[in-house]
Amino acid sequence: MTLHLENRLLKRTKLGNLRTLKITQPMIDFSSNDYLGLARSPQLATSVFQEWQMHLSHLNGLGSTGSRLLTGNTLYAQELEEKIAKLHGYEAGLLFSCGYMANVGLLTAITNQESITFYDAAVHASTHDGIRLSRAKAFPFRHNDLEHLENRLKSCPSQGDRFICIESIYSTDGSMAQLPEISQLAREYEAHLIVDEAHAVGACGPKGRGLVAEHNLTAHVFAQVTTFGKALGTYGAIVLGNHTLKQALINFATSYIYTTTLPFQTLAAIKCSYDLFPEMDQERDHLQKLIQIFRASYPSFSMSHIQSVPIEGNEAVKHAAQAIVKQGFDVRPLMSPTVQRGHEVLRVCLHAFNTDDELAQLIHHIQFHGSHCYA
Repeated sequence: MTLHLENRLLKRTKLGNLRTLKITQPMIDFSSNDYLGLARSPQLATSVFQEWQMHLSHLNGLGSTGSRLLTGNTLYAQELEEKIAKLHGYEAGLLFSCGYMANVGLLTAITNQESITFYDAAVHASTHDGIRLSRAKAFPFRHNDLEHLENRLKSCPSQGDRFICIESIYSTDGSMAQLPEISQLAREYEAHLIVDEAHAVGACGPKGRGLVAEHNLTAHVFAQVTTFGKALGTYGAIVLGNHTLKQALINFATSYIYTTTLPFQTLAAIKCSYDLFPEMDQERDHLQKLIQIFRASYPSFSMSHIQSVPIEGNEAVKHAAQAIVKQGFDVRPLMSPTVQRGHEVLRVCLHAFNTDDELAQLIHHIQFHGSHCYA
């Protein structure tokens, strides 16, 4: 190992934020992104198995065999893209291997040296990396600060295209973007709106179609990124938009062009999830009930299924999480550098399979173990 790597790892260890891989024991889940419980759903598993049996005889083995542009394209994949785009109200969609690849590919494909990207400072690391890899000028605005965004739009003219990058629900604290107001600013200042709906689709909106659909803004969104590894319980991602956007991604998104395509097993799981989640209104209603229970104890916290309890300092938030884990509840600390130093949080994810009693117990443990820490 090089001295540089040894020093970096040693620094992480001293700061108390060295990342390691661990196998966790079964606990009451308040940590995963499986918001609807589809990842553990016997119904989804049965549907996927039946889909495999129905189509495997027509396939040339299980492997992807290559990128979509070489040997990996199938009619099944194309029809799945059309199905997803239709459900969300877009002209077209293009599947990516994961949300990270989708954001990186999107932002590098649609920009050039004359473009300007305005982005919420709290967007996901994949969006930050996509912006860095693109040739566009980029200007952050303070998280959910519409005045700051408008000032950026006013003071940064461009001869090229302008883009605004946001998430509908932010994964760190569960805060929601002010989608109608941001959409209005995008139209007023002739900017193209890009919305990452990773944590919203499945869990929010009519038939689980997300917050863009809930606000009837599909026609005003240039690109929507939807991932399948969270509420949908599977894997992969799709970028939704018009036909021109899809063609641009096929031609210029290197994270798409040079990546082996998703195998049939994964495509089948995505298809079956899309058959199931739009009808899971009862699960979404229960999720909303849990949000209200949580907010009854913490009225100023998020209105989404992601909650964050501020506990400043890596050691403090780590100790609080460990104490709650000992009670059988799986919660995780978000520590710096994942979050800004001094803004460490205990992250709580609510799920349709969590019971009222489980949540009441969790709130009690949070209050007992972290009441001296959170704001």
